[in-house]
Amino acid sequence: MFKRGHHNVYVVYLRNPNGDGKAGYYVGMPGLSPDQRFQNHKAGIKAASVVHKHGVRLVPKLYEHLNPMSYGAAKVMEVQLAEELRQRGFVVFGGH
Repeated sequence: MFKRGHHNVYVVYLRNPNGDGKAGYYVGMPGLSPDQRFQNHKAGIKAASVVHKHGVRLVPKLYEHLNPMSYGAAKVMEVQLAEELRQRGFVVFGGH
């Protein structure tokens, strides 16, 4: 069982994920630190293929003020953060 405040949300900048020249974002919710989770994606460990192939860097200014949080809060925040980015016109993966 995870302790309270153990989860995070994170955002990864994606270079040209749809092959159309436009950038995008990936929003996730790990029990790990965002940095460790991003490293795992890039190493192919339980990786989302879009992050493994197109992930460039984390975008802490979009999430670091939110972390850490409980699992329940992180589940809600992941969806909310992804939706906010979509409403701003960005292509967003994850956030489910």
